[in-house]
Amino acid sequence: MTTRWQLAHGRFLDIGDKALVMGILNVTPDSFSDGGQFMDADRAIEQARRMISEGASIIDVGGESTRPGATPVSPGEEQRRILPVIAALAKATDILISVDTYREETARLAVAAGAHIVNDVWGLQREPDIARLAAETGAGLVIMHTGREREKNPDVIADQFEFLGKSLKIAREAGIADAQILLDPGFGFAKDAEENLQLMARFDELHGLGFPWLVGTSRKRFVGYVSGKDSEARDAATAATSVALRLKGAALFRVHNVAINADALAVADAILARETAKPGM
Repeated sequence: MTTRWQLAHGRFLDIGDKALVMGILNVTPDSFSDGGQFMDADRAIEQARRMISEGASIIDVGGESTRPGATPVSPGEEQRRILPVIAALAKATDILISVDTYREETARLAVAAGAHIVNDVWGLQREPDIARLAAETGAGLVIMHTGREREKNPDVIADQFEFLGKSLKIAREAGIADAQILLDPGFGFAKDAEENLQLMARFDELHGLGFPWLVGTSRKRFVGYVSGKDSEARDAATAATSVALRLKGAALFRVHNVAINADALAVADAILARETAKPGM
């Protein structure tokens, strides 16, 4: 079943029948995998164009590393890094643009510069005013689960329902339409390898929340735990997680290496198409 995701600036994206890829563009010096590679705006735009050519439907622009132990940056520094890139992408391409931030001010300026989606790694629970911004602008909203700075439920699925239930309450009270919302289980965010693997194994239980899912396993530590590879060498293992999660119903995949994941997801989609075409179905 296809769902139409409502986005800012009158745009939308059909979610469901085909796996979609969101390319990661970190305009940071210290992200865990690609930090420092795209600090120059021209290089960032070049990388975005490469990911678009490889099949990305969305470019997710971030100006602050969310890796464990990263040093926070000021709102002004975050904005200095990302706003020129977002504005240039919006002017030069028709690609859908996401801003990876939990700050209402940064999100507001990013949407004004041309971003269509706000990707909040604190699930509206760090700066709840970001929900009001999404309601006012009609921006697409990714609400991510995190286990940081709180006591978690020991059951990984129960914790998802508890945290995201609170986030969805904030969204609805702000007037955000369900059609604007995707959820993200937050792989790697205050979750150890066992918790991440349990979350993958039980992923289909998350559909009880009633929204499409974005997943971001790309090059995460637990992928290295399983594969034994350093972060830059985890793309093949990441693609394996993408296929597994697609077969369990994930819709959108946030990745560093667009090409390998797009190829892997095409295989997963081919399998799913034949499952739905079984005789008697």
